[in-house]
Amino acid sequence: MDLRAQLLKEHSKANCLKVVKWVGNSPERFAELFELFLKDEYRVVQLAAWPVSYVIEAHPSLIRKHLPALFKNLERTDTHPSVRRNSIRLMQHIEIPEKYHGVAMNLCFEYISDPKEKAAVKAFSLTVLENLSKQYPEIKPELKAIIEDRWDSETPAFRSRAKKIMALL
Repeated sequence: MDLRAQLLKEHSKANCLKVVKWVGNSPERFAELFELFLKDEYRVVQLAAWPVSYVIEAHPSLIRKHLPALFKNLERTDTHPSVRRNSIRLMQHIEIPEKYHGVAMNLCFEYISDPKEKAAVKAFSLTVLENLSKQYPEIKPELKAIIEDRWDSETPAFRSRAKKIMALL
């Protein structure tokens, strides 16, 4: 499969799932997809983001060697919202190595505090933070405070996820 051409064929769930199926559990094919996700033109990066997160949801171990690049990419300020959304989405489904806990928490706290950030990024960030709070209970008060502070100005998606997380905290 010419992966790049397949991604550009159409932006649909069916096409996303076709790419996910093709990648499967193959580290080589995932590396090819991840390379497009990181370094291709804007549109290809955007189209690769969705299958990247779906592949990792099914096969979490494939992201392990790509984590340095994933976090470096998230620290950029010029990424498409789909890159942030799908990067944080996949983090819900993996065990984040300890050396990335600090940067993951910082990014997620930034996202949930940013009034301009997209609702899905915030919702996924809440879940990542809740997952990390099991190892770092000291972040729970800050997480609660931000949720309470942002509650009235947030979307129903944020409030729905935040309500579930508040019950867990």
